[in-house]
Amino acid sequence: MTVTSPSPTALSPAAGTGDGTNGGPGRPRRRRPFSPWHLLLAPLALVFAVPLIWLVLSSFMSDAQINRFPPALWPSRIDLGGYRYVLGNAMFPRWFLNSLIVSLVAVASNLVLGALAGYAFARMRFAGSRLLLGLMLATMAIPFQLTMIPTFLVMKRLGLIDTLGALIVPSLVTPFAVFLLRQFFLSLPRELEEAAWLDGCSRLRVLWRIVLPLSRPALSTVAVLTFLTTWNDLSWPLIAINHDTQYTLQLGLTTFQGQHHTKWSAVMAGNVITVLPVLLAFLLAQKSFIQSITSSGLKG
Repeated sequence: MTVTSPSPTALSPAAGTGDGTNGGPGRPRRRRPFSPWHLLLAPLALVFAVPLIWLVLSSFMSDAQINRFPPALWPSRIDLGGYRYVLGNAMFPRWFLNSLIVSLVAVASNLVLGALAGYAFARMRFAGSRLLLGLMLATMAIPFQLTMIPTFLVMKRLGLIDTLGALIVPSLVTPFAVFLLRQFFLSLPRELEEAAWLDGCSRLRVLWRIVLPLSRPALSTVAVLTFLTTWNDLSWPLIAINHDTQYTLQLGLTTFQGQHHTKWSAVMAGNVITVLPVLLAFLLAQKSFIQSITSSGLKG
């Protein structure tokens, strides 16, 4: 019996049509410079970017240009009066510092306390663990309007009203941070932790040496979302803070709006400065954010 070997053409990738690089025998398939989905996503992204673009453009307009009807979509000339007014305000650096302190402390505490609580719910079985987890998740469904008065009374009893502590203490740990980290910890293989236990590591050392280095995407997501929530918060500082030296940036920007007159150029410029740290934080953690959301949903 004569065995014929397959021809090189049959085995060559050039003869296939499913590898995405060749269009047929002897004809290389040309790659598209973009996905067809981009034709839909690009206009959609532009729609979402229009308010931000208009905010930036309006920050370089004068009050007369902003108040003109019909509204101007493009500044006829660059006017930096709004930025000079905002940066020339003696309290603006203090407001910026207050927001930064509150946000960074909230981020650090949520990472530490959220990781400890999330690991306990993910790996430790104790009496009432499922009940405590359910109660904690149920608090996420309670609107802030129902809890602001009890929170205010607690902060008043602690003597923290009109201080930055009144803004920091309620944000030290959030149910969302605990839940997200728990879900991510559940997706990690137990074998790594069991090997560390056999080497004599304690639970805290396993968490610090093994689990947390593998959980950087989830930690980045918690950090970014906590920073966004705390940095942009206006309602709670409006209730808990009275003196302008303790204002956060969002609360301080409301002073540019009066009952009879609003300096819109300053409002726009102040909002641009306020948005910059938020955009920077999200862009730096964008890949980790997406990876965490996809990984934390593997197990329930």
